[in-house]
Amino acid sequence: MEVEPHPAHAGVYWVRLKEGVKLASKNLAPGRAVYGERLVKCEGAEYRLWDPYRSKLAAAILKGVSRVPFGPGSKVLYLGAASGTTASHVSDIVGGEGHVYCVEFAPRAMRELVENVCKFRGNMSPILSDARFPERYLPLVEKVDAIYCDIAQPEQAKVLIDNAALFLKKGGWIMLAIKARSIDVTKEPSEIYRREIDLLKANGFKIVEVVHLEPYDKAHALVVAQYRPKEE
Repeated sequence: MEVEPHPAHAGVYWVRLKEGVKLASKNLAPGRAVYGERLVKCEGAEYRLWDPYRSKLAAAILKGVSRVPFGPGSKVLYLGAASGTTASHVSDIVGGEGHVYCVEFAPRAMRELVENVCKFRGNMSPILSDARFPERYLPLVEKVDAIYCDIAQPEQAKVLIDNAALFLKKGGWIMLAIKARSIDVTKEPSEIYRREIDLLKANGFKIVEVVHLEPYDKAHALVVAQYRPKEE
């Protein structure tokens, strides 16, 4: 077995196994898996294999996204953390010097996030709240370098924009997972993507990349953009 750092994304790794090359992150909580993922050890470090069918961020990396806009030491606001599948890998990536603020609305998912993930990771803060109302958790979150948004809401871009206005540093970055079927099942995904992206552009975001996530997720796209509000 061999482990190599990903050449483009700090904190992400390739693990070479007999059955092939797999994506991974270095486990910040050694000995603990989050969602049944395989743990492997190499040269004194433990790595968690990263399933692209369970994580849109992993899917985007495997689809060749050119920029993951956070790395070791970054502060990230994660909207829609659910039970922590992808958020835990973000925690691995930012490491002990970084931090992940995890906003989740569903109490059951939040319980799993706290008991299975955050309890064992000092760089994660669970926040039980509705991402549509970011002012409710304003006292709990500092200015962040990046926002990762993966929510099943009809107004996904608007939710991200409202959070960015309060928490994202100017010049900071966002990754928005657009779930076309959560927004409007009557319209073509391409139309939904265009509408959400246009809203981001109108609110100070420079679109850098749009990655379609098939075959890992149908009718999903991940948008990478930089925050350049007009007052700048």
